[in-house]
Amino acid sequence: MDPALTPDMVADILTRRFMEATPHSRSWYRSNAIRSLTGAKKHISQTAFDLEDMKRLSVCDLEEGHPTLRASKSETDPSHGGKLAVVEFTSAAVAVLENQGTVRLGIKRTGRLNIPVAVKATTINGTATSVNDYKPFDDHIQIEIIDDNIWEPDEFFFVKLKVVSNTEACVLGSISICEVTIINDDEPGVLEFCKPSFLTKETDDTMMIPVVRKNGADGRVTVKWVTKDITAVEGRDYLGKGGVLTFDDQEINKNIVVRCIPSHKAERDDSFQVELKDPTGGAILGKIHKTIVTIVTDEEFSGLVSRIVNMSKATQEALELPSTTFSQQFVEAMNVNGGDLENATFMSYVLHFLSFFWKFSFAFIPPTHICGGWVTFIVSLSVIGLLTAVIGDLASIFGCLIGLEDSITAITLVAMGTSMPDTFASKTAAIMEKTADSSIGNVNGSNSVNVFLGLGLPWMLASVYHYLQGGVFRVKAGTLGFSVMIYSIVAVIAIIILICRRTSSAVGAELGGPKCIKIVCSIVFLLLWVVYILLSALQVKGYIKTGLF
Repeated sequence: MDPALTPDMVADILTRRFMEATPHSRSWYRSNAIRSLTGAKKHISQTAFDLEDMKRLSVCDLEEGHPTLRASKSETDPSHGGKLAVVEFTSAAVAVLENQGTVRLGIKRTGRLNIPVAVKATTINGTATSVNDYKPFDDHIQIEIIDDNIWEPDEFFFVKLKVVSNTEACVLGSISICEVTIINDDEPGVLEFCKPSFLTKETDDTMMIPVVRKNGADGRVTVKWVTKDITAVEGRDYLGKGGVLTFDDQEINKNIVVRCIPSHKAERDDSFQVELKDPTGGAILGKIHKTIVTIVTDEEFSGLVSRIVNMSKATQEALELPSTTFSQQFVEAMNVNGGDLENATFMSYVLHFLSFFWKFSFAFIPPTHICGGWVTFIVSLSVIGLLTAVIGDLASIFGCLIGLEDSITAITLVAMGTSMPDTFASKTAAIMEKTADSSIGNVNGSNSVNVFLGLGLPWMLASVYHYLQGGVFRVKAGTLGFSVMIYSIVAVIAIIILICRRTSSAVGAELGGPKCIKIVCSIVFLLLWVVYILLSALQVKGYIKTGLF
């Protein structure tokens, strides 16, 4: 773990990782979208981290068995004396040349060997993304690497194991996540430390300080390293003045070995610096050519890890869908970002003041802990029905003032207003979920509710009312037939595009893919919406006469 990251930052990174790895419902994404649009506190940690920060605290660092966090766990045998089967990767990190075609990951099994077990492996995107840089797999731990013939920095992704059978008799070992680095093989490379600082325990007799070779691995290169005392003194606190590291052709990892001398102090915080110098063979030094090593006692290390884990749990609980009281609802409604001013942005303040009346009004709705949430559900549904009627009349009046028919107002202003939260919910789901299920499901679910419930329930109530009154309830179709026809046509076109994206070797997914294809598809979908609105409006205005409806 990088000491340059504060415990608060590490806890937020851990929380974001946990939240991204946890499946969420449509209501969770919709709730988060509404909170984003009203400047309320979101379910997702808002601390801004770039990809390098996430790399510095990689997924491997988040695993219970990784050396960085090992001090917080008991050093017991995971097989419990051979009673359990233990499955894990043979290495926590592997590298593959972009032109190599495939990379094979080794898995080993220890402990109990006389029972059948099954594990599932899934990929997690890093700087390398599925479809663009590698092809995800289902069964075999052999991943196909995509050589795009374009120079780009080294990229990485992760492969994670999960037990899928004989859960009680099988456990994962310490290396349940493997980092795969795709390296560019056309340059000698850049030599640097993987982190600007390292933390080590004084009981670790030997310190291994990794040096990585990035953006190329062609040929044999060397680099000198030297140590410099800060508060630690060479010969008293550690042993190692300097040396030379040699990277053979296609070799990307080397370790500087430094001996640690125990001091038996109650508290210890000794540091020294290691610097890389004079690379040969065409290699150059990277940005992190100096690193600081800090030696601490076991108790200090364990305490730091425990604080980070507890902070992460507290942050995650605070971001969950809350079961609040009336007072808490009013506090969150009346404060920007739910009172978390430290992470509030300028837009949070703007959205908060624009939506303050509605947030304050809805704070009167009973909280979810009353009667198992049924009171909240009934009151919320009643308020939604009331607001729908009011907003529908306001939209009709607004359309009358500017000369728009009700049908045009319905497919533009009203439709955009009701679908906006689902649009943002789909965006969040697309970013966090590995598949497009939640994203496309949000859109279809919203339309289904609007059509089947939004139309069916009022029509049913109106029909029952007129029947009881001895009358007949009729609604003229008007331009509905033409509108449905146009919508069906553009919907079929959209589905065909999604199918082509899935089956295409260049994309292989409904969402994402190469930048050019993403932009083209986005423009096409936007044009489909414009065509639908334009043709429907022209037909309402009488410029299009089909004679079919």
